[in-house]
Amino acid sequence: MSRGIQFRPTGVFVGLATIDVLYSVDEIPAPDEKISAPGQLVSAGGPATNAAVTFAFLGGHAELATAVGTHPAASIIRNDLRQPPVRLHDFARHRYVLPPVSSIMVLRETGERTVVSANASVFSDLGSDFDPDWLRGASILLVDGHYMPLCINAARCAHERGITVVMDSGSWKDGMSELLPLVDIAICSDDYRPPGCRDSKQVFEYLGAKNVRQVAITGGKSPVLLADYGRRGRFAVEMVAPVDTLGAGDILHGAFCYYATLPYATFRESMIKAARVASFSCRYPGTRSWMTFYPRPRS
Repeated sequence: MSRGIQFRPTGVFVGLATIDVLYSVDEIPAPDEKISAPGQLVSAGGPATNAAVTFAFLGGHAELATAVGTHPAASIIRNDLRQPPVRLHDFARHRYVLPPVSSIMVLRETGERTVVSANASVFSDLGSDFDPDWLRGASILLVDGHYMPLCINAARCAHERGITVVMDSGSWKDGMSELLPLVDIAICSDDYRPPGCRDSKQVFEYLGAKNVRQVAITGGKSPVLLADYGRRGRFAVEMVAPVDTLGAGDILHGAFCYYATLPYATFRESMIKAARVASFSCRYPGTRSWMTFYPRPRS
């Protein structure tokens, strides 16, 4: 690589886009109680969306395949994808439907959050015809399991072209048994339980049997567990005083996709770097404000 020329990887992200309405609260209201929140934020959200924005922020070229639609509120999502720039492929571009809205309360004392969201049910009949041309020049594809037929078709297109497929999964979803044979890397929460699995050891064994070659299991403050072609390991995450944990996992996934596409990257090193970014993000409210304070990558 020539000195002074920065390598800019391309990543494609497939899955959910939401409108996140976030309130900072001192306590979760009781039934039939009204409270006044000292702070609020509105932004685009969703696992694939947050990951794509993180990938773009770190220096990559990000493309997002999702459903947004033409409802006036959809402009919140579109505007939020302008900086850092993410190219949008909207599977609902001809539909006047309110996009999924997530109502989020974050406890100011601990950073823990409570989320209510319609998620993918808003566009439950979304089409699944993924355009293979969107993968031109791509080094990596991430699917979050929302809009599962679309995720499967995208993963199949990438798999056939030798492009690394990453699966982000917080829980087992219908259709995942069809998706897994197309997946190279799985980044799962410690709540992820395939059929018959009761613990992380069985999750590693299950995914290994499906030929998922690299697996990470994250658990908040707990060490990240790794399986790299069957070789197990772990590493501790950086401890921070969290202001907001919303989207930390999504940010980790986007950062991993970026670092994993850089020259000479290893699975473990990419996960460690990504976990540092995710920990840093927890020091600030929402899923974007941390970017103002994060040291910009050097070319």
